Amino acid sequence: MKLVTYRAGADLRPGLIEGDRIVDIERALRVLDGSVGTLPSVANIEHRYGSTVIDLIKRGRIDRVREVEGAARAGRLPDVVAGQPLYLPITTTALASPVVDPPSMRDGYAFRQHVETARRNRGLEMIPEFDQFPVFYFTNHLAVTGPGDVFVEEQHCERLDYELEAAVVLGASGRTMTVKEADDAIFGLLIMNDWSARALQMEEMKLSLGPAKGKDFATSLGPYLVTLDDLAPYTRRTERGRVFDLGMRAFVNGVHLSTGNLGDMTWTFAEIIARASYGVSLRHGEVIGSGTCGTGCLLELNGSKVTDNLWLKPGDEIVLEVDHLGRLENRIVRR
Repeated sequence: MKLVTYRAGADLRPGLIEGDRIVDIERALRVLDGSVGTLPSVANIEHRYGSTVIDLIKRGRIDRVREVEGAARAGRLPDVVAGQPLYLPITTTALASPVVDPPSMRDGYAFRQHVETARRNRGLEMIPEFDQFPVFYFTNHLAVTGPGDVFVEEQHCERLDYELEAAVVLGASGRTMTVKEADDAIFGLLIMNDWSARALQMEEMKLSLGPAKGKDFATSLGPYLVTLDDLAPYTRRTERGRVFDLGMRAFVNGVHLSTGNLGDMTWTFAEIIARASYGVSLRHGEVIGSGTCGTGCLLELNGSKVTDNLWLKPGDEIVLEVDHLGRLENRIVRR
């Protein structure tokens, strides 16, 4: 199942993808929960299910959403509910991030190729601690964007970069989880673009507290959140957690620059989640990124002389593709 959040004027509404259209979940639930000739109120539906994708996950209502999906496929839902469309075309409907205002957002550092290459380009040897435990940093969970325009300030434009990643969304809470418990806590996957203002980042990281203003202005997620059952044919279960065989690509203004595979992660999502949960409670809806795949950013490509001092600028269009997770399309706009 593919879950989305779409824009309807100033409102953000949860939906799911069925064929080439979006099914409005709230309107579908009004039909399924109603009786002949009677629809429950919007307030009644929000009381039962919430009003966001994260609400549906947190309240354990995903099975009911699957009933919506089945009813849509079987043609058992009307086209209009209380004067509003139940189905919307994907091609002309604006999407936001599938998860709006997640409780927190961490980003890992799981691809050895990216770490080795980035360090080598700075004249550094591979750091041995990389193999001892997975690491992550907290990024701004209130600066999440979806597909579409990404607004940046003047200083962000100095060596502005994309980062080709995927992320998991948690479907269960837990504290000090085992790897198996962490693996079982994964609800689904989506594409993640960890935008990076490299000039700001390199200045502040000299102070040994990690990236801050170089990262916190935007992280793009989407276009949809894909549940694990949809990814089962491309998933291998291991003692270290699920491994996903999903090809990854990045394009800037139509030029193919980055290629990777999510299966190349040295640390699995389950291992990163288990580490993140040590001594703290993780909650439904939290987002945890993979980190950048090998060749997955301009910092690495420029340092390896694949590209020649190429950085993003206002007007540039960036597309990240991950097999079976879709295409995340963004355009850089100077605020």
